[in-house]
Amino acid sequence: MRMDLGARQARSMTAGVGPSSLRLSQRQLTNKHTRSNRLQVICHASNAAVAELDGEEVASGFCGMEGSVLVRPAPVNISTNGKKFHIHTFGCQMNAADSERMAGALETAGYVCTEDPGSADVLIYNTCSIREKAENKVYSALGKQAKRKRSNVGEVKIVVAGCVAQQEGEAMLRRVPEVDVVMGPQFANQITNLLDRAEEGQVCATEHIQIAEDIAVPRRESEVTAWVNVIYGCNEKCTYCVVPFTRGAEQSRRAEDILREMKALGEAGYKEVTLLGQNIDAYGRDLPGMAEDASGRRAWTFTDLLRHVHDAPGIERIRFATSHPRYFTDRLVRACAELPRLCEFFHIPFQSGDNDILREMKRGYTHERYRSIIDNIRRYMPDASISGDAIVGFPGETEEQYLRTEALVREVGFDRVNTAAYSPRPNTPAAEWDNQVADLIKQDRLNRLNRVVMEVATERAQRFQDRTLEVLVEGQNPKDPKQAYGRIRHNKLVYFNADGVALRGRLVMVRIDKCNAYSLFGSMEEVLPVGAGAEGLGRRREVEMSGRQPALV
Repeated sequence: MRMDLGARQARSMTAGVGPSSLRLSQRQLTNKHTRSNRLQVICHASNAAVAELDGEEVASGFCGMEGSVLVRPAPVNISTNGKKFHIHTFGCQMNAADSERMAGALETAGYVCTEDPGSADVLIYNTCSIREKAENKVYSALGKQAKRKRSNVGEVKIVVAGCVAQQEGEAMLRRVPEVDVVMGPQFANQITNLLDRAEEGQVCATEHIQIAEDIAVPRRESEVTAWVNVIYGCNEKCTYCVVPFTRGAEQSRRAEDILREMKALGEAGYKEVTLLGQNIDAYGRDLPGMAEDASGRRAWTFTDLLRHVHDAPGIERIRFATSHPRYFTDRLVRACAELPRLCEFFHIPFQSGDNDILREMKRGYTHERYRSIIDNIRRYMPDASISGDAIVGFPGETEEQYLRTEALVREVGFDRVNTAAYSPRPNTPAAEWDNQVADLIKQDRLNRLNRVVMEVATERAQRFQDRTLEVLVEGQNPKDPKQAYGRIRHNKLVYFNADGVALRGRLVMVRIDKCNAYSLFGSMEEVLPVGAGAEGLGRRREVEMSGRQPALV
């Protein structure tokens, strides 16, 4: 279970938009020598912020403005050592998966999870450095816990993990001497060893290493869905992004190891797997060998991996994130259309609708290339859901260039867009440029883009009205015990009256009565047989019960 602490704050930040007539002059507001973030709004519109504008709460891979706290009962059949751990996660799905791995290792060692940081023996802040605001939240939390530690020397171990830890390294130990362990994301499965070393003094584990195949068993937050890492790191050189510095070079896991993990998840009762990678469709570039068909491809591509793991017993749905347009191929799209367990949902960040900005970002594609990818997806899967990421206020962005991003959102018809105002990050080229966009302009553009995103997402959602769709039940609606909730293949939440506890992990058919931008409401029509998703029964029933034509393949 994930407790989103930032939804309400994010809601107020996004809802408080200025009048639509507000258009601020770059000449009026730009100050090259001031990079204050006092007025900057860094808001991810597709998460709770925009969702709550629509009267909904949305589960998302992004952990929210304030991060999320791991909350779950003690594992059964494992002896405890009387100690507790607390994990506060900031950032993306990769960080969430790393937190699960750390939790699994700690519970194996006898620790029990607590949501109360004040009662924890080990405090872990799993950090994100993509946005300055998330980084500042970490230091704020550390200040409070450092004061506690000074009052109770030796009673609590403070661990800073993730991308801020990798970025700051020993500088963090000097800045906050109460911290015991600073560890990069590549050390997530070594948390217990690092805590043992911390008994002798402070530990800084940030060197880039070859990530060994993980022998730790993650403690999953869900009983139905699970993350599976397939590639670590990033080889891209985007001028705004700190990820290559914090997560290192690409390292693909062996296909057999990924399949083995998915088989174990199927045996444990999990029904859906999301394959994770910073640039997941770059999978295999670092693995040895070339394809035997003389095509010039590597021996393993992401398309090959999908076909290899598709039939893992017990797994009924497969998703993946995040895709880079540079590596998104026709061969991959065709595989997704052909394989019944692959969900019709694609997260492909576009970042800007202007080619000059994309070139300055060093993204490696044009907006025309991006449009051709989406057109190709919809040629094979007309009903597919598309989500993306966008940055406004990148250095030098003009009003005309910003408006091209608005236009792209409307032209594509996104189901969801994660939006953010540009935030200068350490060790990135764009942070040093002297054409920074003023904070008020970034805020204005972000607010305007959020309204466009909400408008487009709401319109796009209406295609589900009166259709009967396959839903994987994830549990009981915590706000209404009479309701179950789950997710359709297009990655939208659905709420309907049913016993969410009894149906957890089952596929059901739900007729949709109401469509909001990011969630749907309906009534259950049918419970599908166990294993129906693996055979594509739900998709066939959708066609039969909704009277629609199947997607072209």
